[in-house]
Amino acid sequence: MDKRHTGLFVLRMVMMTVIALLVIFPVYWMIMSSFRTQEEIFKYSKLGWELFFPVQPTLDNYKAIFTDPSKPFGRYMANTLFVAVVVTAAGLLVNSLAAFAFAKLRFPFKKVLLVVFLSSLVIPYEVIMIPQYLLIGELGWMNMYKALIVPQIVWVFGIFMLIQFFTDIPRDILEAGRMDGAGWMRIYYKIVLPAAVPALITLGLMTFLNQWDSFLWPLVVINEEKKQVVQVAISSFQSLRNISWGKVLAATTISSVPILGIFLILQKYYVQGITMSGVKG
Repeated sequence: MDKRHTGLFVLRMVMMTVIALLVIFPVYWMIMSSFRTQEEIFKYSKLGWELFFPVQPTLDNYKAIFTDPSKPFGRYMANTLFVAVVVTAAGLLVNSLAAFAFAKLRFPFKKVLLVVFLSSLVIPYEVIMIPQYLLIGELGWMNMYKALIVPQIVWVFGIFMLIQFFTDIPRDILEAGRMDGAGWMRIYYKIVLPAAVPALITLGLMTFLNQWDSFLWPLVVINEEKKQVVQVAISSFQSLRNISWGKVLAATTISSVPILGIFLILQKYYVQGITMSGVKG
């Protein structure tokens, strides 16, 4: 490697390191500040070791969020995990079936239906939220987990992403299965799903993350404290007169652990799924 290429390599590594530090530092500051007292969080603003490490480390913020009987944070975490897991599992089944039908089956008005279906991607969620809220009210699902789960199962973007992947599966393989007497559901289960594991993991991660971070819809349809989700619970630590930043940072740190853990374990499949499905950015 000549000096020119060596210089470019070093410059690239330096730039990547700087960018990585800029991305990681807010997360690091959040975690470190969750071990500070309310007074200490904003006390140190000048560059020094006090800015990066707690001067008087404390677990009071974590104790406060888990021992407050009026706001059972453990229950909020369990609620969010339940909703996210159910929506992710049901969404993978329903969205993959829809994507398989659009990508590989032949039926009347297929292209027209696909265009109409995908056109909903340009409609802001706030536009459909009020009709959806009224429908949930008419069904009597207010303050029920069904209100959090059922409307979120079908995800048009997820269907579109899987269509890109399923389109690349050779149709000759599917036709060979048909000639052997297999029905479309068996072909979907035995041939398509095993080949689509990276794309399904990618969609599952994205769905789980969306549900874990959901705030507006749970805030609207859930009024019972014991059924609320974690993002709404975190916002409840703030008020016009007082913001418990220690509790907010501790709760945010705890709520970030499942997402970071799942992503670190499955990141290889996530990158592979994004690449193979042809979805960029």
